[in-house]
Amino acid sequence: MSSAIALHVCCGPCASACVPRLVADGREVTMVFANSNIDTAEEFERRRAAAAALAEHDGVAFEVVPYDHAEWLREVAVGFEGEPEHGARCERCFRYSLRKVAEFAAAHGIGEFTTSLTVSPHKVSSQVFAAGHDAGEGFAEIDFKKGGGFQLSVERSKELNLYRQSYCGCEFSHRK
Repeated sequence: MSSAIALHVCCGPCASACVPRLVADGREVTMVFANSNIDTAEEFERRRAAAAALAEHDGVAFEVVPYDHAEWLREVAVGFEGEPEHGARCERCFRYSLRKVAEFAAAHGIGEFTTSLTVSPHKVSSQVFAAGHDAGEGFAEIDFKKGGGFQLSVERSKELNLYRQSYCGCEFSHRK
C-alpha cells in the first residue's frame, strides 16, 4: 500500500494542523485545494495563497482544482439556498468538494484521500465522513479535531501569518 494521501484543503489554517499529523504518520501528502463553494474569486485566491504558503513551508505538494462557483451553485446550492448550516446543502457541498479530490487522487494514482474539514469545531465530523465515503473509493476517516487539532491550527496559522477567514466560504454561510 502506498503511503501517499491527497488532503482536501478547505483553507491554510485548517490544513496547518493536518499536514504535520499526516507527515508524522509517514504519509506523502498532496494538498488539494478544491473549493468552488467560495463565493468570490477574490476570496478563493486569498485562501489559495494561504494554503500554498503552508504547503511551501511544510514541504508538501500543492495542487488546485479549477474554481467554478457557477457549477457549484448548480450542483449543490440550487433548491437548497434556505438550508441552515449543517443541513442538506452542507452535506451536498462536502460531497461535491470531496468528489473533486477523489477524482484528482484516482487520476494521479493516489490511493487515499481525506479532508481538513474535520479540524473545525464548526463541522460535524460524522457528516463529513459520510460525504467522504459517498465521494469515492479510498476515503480515510481522520478526525483532525482530536488531540488538540483545532488549537494547533489556530497557533500555527498565527505563527505562519496565514489568512484566517470568518465563514466557511459560500454566500449562504456569512456570519452576521
